[in-house]
Amino acid sequence: MNLLEEIQKIAAEIPGELKEKKGVYTLEAVIAERKSWLSRKKLLYRAKFSIDEEKKELHFTEMLKESGFGLSSGDADMSPGFGFKKETYKTGLGPREGSIEEQSNLFGDKYEYKFEWGKIRKAIEEKAQALGYKFTYHITGWGL
Repeated sequence: MNLLEEIQKIAAEIPGELKEKKGVYTLEAVIAERKSWLSRKKLLYRAKFSIDEEKKELHFTEMLKESGFGLSSGDADMSPGFGFKKETYKTGLGPREGSIEEQSNLFGDKYEYKFEWGKIRKAIEEKAQALGYKFTYHITGWGL
């Protein structure tokens, strides 16, 4: 069995969605969702990786991504006043940079979740190493 097939098994257990585009794979899973009057916010776990078969290397990065949309009624979490608001922002680039541990602590104040993202990284790393691949973790997604 090859490394990609092993990672596909891990993705199926989460459950998460695994996609490929130009040699870069993205694994996403919704880990928390908040709904209020005509609005919704979601917290996603996203891991990206590429496999270099020639060098037997797996390059890996992960982040938390928050998105939201809906009507606002002056809720402090959405916006002042009434109106429609749609926003998407990433934690991997921009003002919410940091390791996924720091991101998780930040979002832990807003969401209640028990998603163990560390197990995903560890499972992928162990499979890669067991199959003879070097596992390289990138904090900012450099190279992916």
